[in-house]
Amino acid sequence: MPQKYRAVAQLRTADKFRDYCQQIGANLPIDETVLTAPDSPLAQPYRLGDVTIGNRWCILPMEGWDGTPDGKPSPNTIRRWRRFGISGAKLIWGGEAVAVRHDGRANPNQLMLTPDTVGDIAALREALVQAHAERFGSTDDLYIGLQLTHSGRFCRPNDKKRMEPQTLYRHPLLDPKFGIQDDSTLMSDDDIARLIEDFIRAAKLAQQAGFAWVDVKHCHGYLGHEFLSAIDRPGRYGGSFENRTRFLREIVAGIRAEVPGLGIGVRLSAFDWIPFKPGADQTGEPETYPNGYPYAFGGDGSGTGIDLSEPFRFLDLLAELDIPMVCLTAGSPYYNPHIQRPALFPPSDGYQPPEDPLVGCARQINAHATLKQHRPELLMVGTGYSYLQEWLPHVAQYAVRTQMIDFVGIGRMALSYPDLPADVLEGRPLQRKQFCRTFSDCTTAPRNGLLSGCYPLDEFYKESEEAKILAEIKQKL
Repeated sequence: MPQKYRAVAQLRTADKFRDYCQQIGANLPIDETVLTAPDSPLAQPYRLGDVTIGNRWCILPMEGWDGTPDGKPSPNTIRRWRRFGISGAKLIWGGEAVAVRHDGRANPNQLMLTPDTVGDIAALREALVQAHAERFGSTDDLYIGLQLTHSGRFCRPNDKKRMEPQTLYRHPLLDPKFGIQDDSTLMSDDDIARLIEDFIRAAKLAQQAGFAWVDVKHCHGYLGHEFLSAIDRPGRYGGSFENRTRFLREIVAGIRAEVPGLGIGVRLSAFDWIPFKPGADQTGEPETYPNGYPYAFGGDGSGTGIDLSEPFRFLDLLAELDIPMVCLTAGSPYYNPHIQRPALFPPSDGYQPPEDPLVGCARQINAHATLKQHRPELLMVGTGYSYLQEWLPHVAQYAVRTQMIDFVGIGRMALSYPDLPADVLEGRPLQRKQFCRTFSDCTTAPRNGLLSGCYPLDEFYKESEEAKILAEIKQKL
């Protein structure tokens, strides 16, 4: 562990947490007392049109690298979704990143939504609902969507170790970083038009599978997110803001025409930074780029700053398109993970954190609050909370109580401690040994072709054969 950063587990009192946050410049206000249902702000229902969502906890989409080669869920996938069901969260944001076609998969075991898999995907959703019903009784206030994606420059559809990228423009830093040497990966406007049809077909199948809504993914460096920075792309899908959002607008128009009644949301990387690389002592440092870095949506041109002008316009567009839901995140796990997923311990292909991870949590939480202030009528899910660990409920309650955000999303924490929302709302003692301590094994494992899971804390993964292989891999790092 880097000695210059204190572990959150050492900050055992509210005063210690506040003092340390002030010392490092992390603006993270907290509620000292965490309330239980029905009085807790986190227990309050949210009304979305005709739908009532039962509380303010959200499970974020977690890709497990554990589907079958033909895109169906495995027993491991079903186990993970059942654990989402017992979490107590009433909003399930997409459940999992599901590819709309084979060549858009991020790995050969990613779920796909096709006529051949729709029955199995429907059964996966039903497993979550059943688990929730067994634990909590009613499922009337449970709102479940499915995240639809194409992985763009990070496609690995056939081999876990071989990228088969599809890109929108020649990126001066990401192309050499990930081995792109020519124009052969560039998608044409006709390619994009065909992909839009694939998204619409997948949305139709999602409704058939019982999902109430779909997330058209625009985050983390995948294709939807890359459209937002395609300032150099000629033609209909690049250059102006109108052109860079045409992909979303055309998918939405198709869904509205062909899949009436299906809700739509967007998971958005609300700001991005320049790619980072390991520097001195393997600590992350930004790549160099002359004369300002223009390829960060929500960036200020410096490479490591934020300008929310275009994200404001994007939220305005969502309102104009009558898309009432947005899940906010930041950056990409592939090239600047510390701003998206603050962690004390980096994954195998990462770098040591260049800042205290609490600073990264505060950056996201406060940027998301600014976006909420801009469009208060939109349902907004905030992310970046898992690193807060014992203080997650305290910060989450403050954020929802003061209307900084509507829902608090948990991702990694749902792998190690899926019962956290229920324990908080029901007033049970928190299970400190289950808190995600951001060891990043859930990322290091899939980066090396293994299943994604919580190897340090989940006995199911801790006792698996993959755990032994992962331990050997980490010894060599």
